[in-house]
Amino acid sequence: MKKVRTRSLQWILVRRLILLQAATLLIFIVLCAAALWIANPRLLIDNEAAVAAVKDAVDRDEDGRLIVRETEELAAFRKGFPNVWYIVRDRSGESVRSGTIPDVYTKNFGDLLGEADHATIGFSDKDMRPEAYIENAATKAGTVQIVAATQSSRQQTDGLEINISATVEVVRNPDGSRNWERALPAIAIVIAILLLPIILVMGTTTLVTTPAVVRRSFAGLVDTVRQAARIDIGTRAMQLPVKQVPQEIAPLVHAFNEALARLAQGYDRHNRFLTDAAHELRTPIAILRTRAELLKQEPQSARLLHDIERLSHLAQQLLDYQLLDRPSDQRQIVDLRDLVSRVAADFAPLAIEAGYDLAFEPSPDNGHVEVNVLQIERALANLVRNAIEHGGGCGTITIAIDGSGGIEVRDEGPGIPPEERENVFEPFYRLQPQSRGAGLGLNLARQIALLHDGTIRILTGSWPGARIRMELPVRS
Repeated sequence: MKKVRTRSLQWILVRRLILLQAATLLIFIVLCAAALWIANPRLLIDNEAAVAAVKDAVDRDEDGRLIVRETEELAAFRKGFPNVWYIVRDRSGESVRSGTIPDVYTKNFGDLLGEADHATIGFSDKDMRPEAYIENAATKAGTVQIVAATQSSRQQTDGLEINISATVEVVRNPDGSRNWERALPAIAIVIAILLLPIILVMGTTTLVTTPAVVRRSFAGLVDTVRQAARIDIGTRAMQLPVKQVPQEIAPLVHAFNEALARLAQGYDRHNRFLTDAAHELRTPIAILRTRAELLKQEPQSARLLHDIERLSHLAQQLLDYQLLDRPSDQRQIVDLRDLVSRVAADFAPLAIEAGYDLAFEPSPDNGHVEVNVLQIERALANLVRNAIEHGGGCGTITIAIDGSGGIEVRDEGPGIPPEERENVFEPFYRLQPQSRGAGLGLNLARQIALLHDGTIRILTGSWPGARIRMELPVRS
């Protein structure tokens, strides 16, 4: 089955933010262009503003002579620009002048400037003469030529002067109307040239900053994921923290915590049921054993006793499974040799009764382990009982330990086929369906070993019988 590839939230955000920024910028420019198109504004610089103020003040007196009245607008402009000067000429050559006018502007500008609607007159950067604005304007006194500026010399600039001008001229038809069919491609190219650097800068910034922002925003979620990865059957009651989780993810974490709580409750109910059932079985099994022992010694009564023993052993193993829920704080440091010797002494009568010799081979070195003693005793008991039940009823059962925390239980029976050496650790799995065992002993032993960060495996070799080795971490 092909593994589904999940999408990265980080790169989804990066792509969408870049597209959103580009779309927002484009819409903003379109709206600005539409507003300018509708309003058709004219932006005036200082010199143009001076001409506009003078133009509204041009008039003629009672004798028909050209004059410039001191209107409120012109007076206000003079207050803001005290160095303003201007020249007003009509078609007859009559003129009105005001302010300190540079000599160059007192000359006749010729026919070209006389016919031009408006123009800006400027000089080189090293020339101290100021720029001026000239316009042929329609006034109350008729059409006049107005030349004006806000300063008589560049030395009058207030420290720094910035002039920004932009002229957009659209190609025209012979009748003077604009030819948009030819102009639109050029406008599109200009807009692309202007937008592309901005989009690249914004996109690069987003590409660099968004992953860092996402990682920082989801840092609490990463810690929650790490804690979720540590949840197992022994920590099923754990609840994931939501304090550092983003608000959008918090409902998912809450739902996961509720699911964990429901699973823990169901598991506990299941365990209680098994425990109660096992306890309830022990009483009738004890009664059956007592009554079977009173029967005459016949083959049928012997088989009945074996079956009752099998039931008793199954009930005990079900109770043993409750040991898996013991908390880790109940562990203690013990000498492995003392622990194993007690189990060997307990099972010696049972092994001898079943026809075996029981040997105990201690390690010359003291190996100390930190374990739950009751759990390890039950695991070792299941290994020894397994050897008694499947060892062939003869030979020697050996319990050996070494200084590395290893415990081996050896028998001289038929052994375990190589292809079955993993299956026998599964619950309720038996090599021989008619055997007395319930198929839980090896599974329980493996789970107890795993709880202690240990291992359990079946050794391979040329010796007769089976050798099962359990290894526990030795405390240094």
